Amino acid sequence: MNNRALVVGASGIIGSNLARELLAHEWPTYGLSRSPRPDDVLGLQPVAADLLDPASLETALAGLAPTHVFITTWMRQDTEAENIRVNALMIRNLLDALAPQQSVQHVALVTGLKHYLGPFEAYVNGGTPPPTPLREEQPRLPLENFYYAQEDEVYAAATRDGFTWSIHRPHTIIGKAVGNLMNLGTTLAVYAAICRETGRPFRWPGSEAQWNGLSDVTDARIIAQQLRWAATAETARNEAFNIVNGDVFRWSWLWPRLAAWFGVEAVGFDGTIHPLEAEMSADAPVWRDIASRHNLAEADLSRLASPWHTDLDLGRPIEVMTDMSKSRRHGFLAYQTTEDSFFDLFTQLRTDRLIP
Repeated sequence: MNNRALVVGASGIIGSNLARELLAHEWPTYGLSRSPRPDDVLGLQPVAADLLDPASLETALAGLAPTHVFITTWMRQDTEAENIRVNALMIRNLLDALAPQQSVQHVALVTGLKHYLGPFEAYVNGGTPPPTPLREEQPRLPLENFYYAQEDEVYAAATRDGFTWSIHRPHTIIGKAVGNLMNLGTTLAVYAAICRETGRPFRWPGSEAQWNGLSDVTDARIIAQQLRWAATAETARNEAFNIVNGDVFRWSWLWPRLAAWFGVEAVGFDGTIHPLEAEMSADAPVWRDIASRHNLAEADLSRLASPWHTDLDLGRPIEVMTDMSKSRRHGFLAYQTTEDSFFDLFTQLRTDRLIP
């Protein structure tokens, strides 16, 4: 049987890059989202459905018969209990809708490093930091965590329906997506552009631990490669994998380089956290003016920048880095330089007229 992919969350950072990766390798690929945009990825076949509406899924997926399902989306709720209920239900509804077709051979689920750190509130407020580098063998935390609930839904369906699975745990994703709620790379690009246009310094918003500690990130293109690899590699069946670029850096080293790309003054950690959410709180009209003067494609700051999420990443009171040994041992050897991840993104954003 030929591979046929269903990418759930195809309009997001990971989903759109995964769709391009699969299509480049001649996989017929369907992209499921609530409001598909047909022009997002050339060749992607859009599927409109609501993951919380079983009838919607049953209708949209009838006869699709995907062999490989990639789940790259989630819905943020007000509490972790609601995160668990809603995000587990989304996966259960999806896999229940596909079960009668008996076509699914493999399901890949994208979660993240909160598997090791706990929910946002847990690692922001301190607690007991996990040992780093983070490794897949580390046990689940004794905390409510919607990632665990999502995994359990995949495991249960795999036992019922006989497909294999893989779990993918990226760090902060660096890649282009408009309207995404977690987008550090584009948020920093927009912040730097505002700094340049207004003469403000490009000031580090986060903690001392993040400024001086080792860190890593995940290029959207590198996780797309790992997802495609794990879908068919025998060594990747029924395994969980970390996925980061493969290098490590300190923000104290990278921050001045990002500033130099934009031609702005870099200001490092000065003993105080300066949350980006507060720093950019009055910038919506500033951005509308910048977008008008430079004829940019998106004048709504909230569709480009997610300072609340960037604050959570850069404000962590611990250093966070990820071990990639398991992937290497199992045969995934791709590597991406983090500096180029940012610079490639900035270049793409400028080319697409999303930043001046």
